[in-house]
Amino acid sequence: MLLTIDVGNTHTVLGLFDGEEIVEHWRISTDARRTADELAVLLQGLMGMHPLLGDDLGDGIEGISICSTVPSVLHELREVTRRYYGDVPAVLVEPGVKTGVPILMDNPKEVGADRIINALAAVELYGGPAVVVDFGTATTFDAVSARGEYVGGVIAPGIEISVDALGVKGAQLRKIELARPRSVIGKNTVEAMQSGILYGFTGQVDGVVTRMARELAEDPDEVTVIATGGLAPMVLGESSVIDSHEPWLTLIGLRLVYERNIARS
Repeated sequence: MLLTIDVGNTHTVLGLFDGEEIVEHWRISTDARRTADELAVLLQGLMGMHPLLGDDLGDGIEGISICSTVPSVLHELREVTRRYYGDVPAVLVEPGVKTGVPILMDNPKEVGADRIINALAAVELYGGPAVVVDFGTATTFDAVSARGEYVGGVIAPGIEISVDALGVKGAQLRKIELARPRSVIGKNTVEAMQSGILYGFTGQVDGVVTRMARELAEDPDEVTVIATGGLAPMVLGESSVIDSHEPWLTLIGLRLVYERNIARS
């Protein structure tokens, strides 16, 4: 079994692979204050519920692959692998790790590890050129060339950030449930806000992706657009540019990175 861990700013997603198949997954909140010991207890609680794993923390885990956008959590997870999985091969995605994805950026070190991992998985699953739209704390758009190169991207405020800001800064507004309204024209304040969020972000996605595709390929129709991230389902039914929804794109990329660095070494 391969344990994959994707640490985002808001949520951490864990996946358990049996070969190429993801057999279990969990989503928990990201807390930069958690220590290595607390993380180990959390992992033990989650994996202890899976029938293919034993009660021992390392029982059944044959490899670990981790990426993190939160440096303090990456540090603690490094300690978890050292103390609790000392005999298990582990890959922590950072500079020097083989991904097979050339990064054509002014400063490659600025690019988040999860974005490179997404690009790798997108090329493996769909080929290039491609655009990955990741609906997380930020909404990120990542462009991958026909040769599998990471050529750049776009970063926009995420859906939840925008909802929170609207509730805080609007004197007569409040935080609302992210749900589909009855119609585009809201009949009350909550529905009006829900409509603005849903159709506003859908319009943003369609507009940004359309412009990216024009720059990425001579024929924009050749560009595959993949949506991922926890909030992707919200816009799937409205966007006109998304070709595929892959909720475990980052976890699949982590499996591929593990294979390139450990399994084939």
